[in-house]
Amino acid sequence: MEPKQENEIDILVGETEKSLRYIAAIIKQKGREILNQYTITPPQFVALQWLLENGDMTIGELSNKMYLACSTTTDLIDRMEKNQLVVRVKDENDRRVVRIHLLEEGARIIEDVIDKRQGYLAEVLSSFTKDEIVVLEKLLSKLHHEMK
Repeated sequence: MEPKQENEIDILVGETEKSLRYIAAIIKQKGREILNQYTITPPQFVALQWLLENGDMTIGELSNKMYLACSTTTDLIDRMEKNQLVVRVKDENDRRVVRIHLLEEGARIIEDVIDKRQGYLAEVLSSFTKDEIVVLEKLLSKLHHEMK
């Protein structure tokens, strides 16, 4: 009896992984379609999102969050600074430390894009009941917590 249960769970895990992969691909594609309406690239969006969620960060901190080399992140910040999305500011406590600060235009773009993404998700979920959405969110939150 035990091997059969294990097999059923293996099949369910496989189906779950496949569904999550397909959902992630669709979300990524939809996100890129929305981003095409703006002057920022997907990596710039990710960087701006980190800054919005975490506040000012050093290039090293941002590089670690984005899994990029510091030189790549520096180039990214240079372009975003030129477009007035971020600005470099010296740390008040240690003048040797430079932090990346999100400017109003960068925050506006991120909030605008996220609003459009949430609008898309609301459309997708329109056939779900409120209870189904609550269960889905709780399960996704639990999955995210377990993955951390």
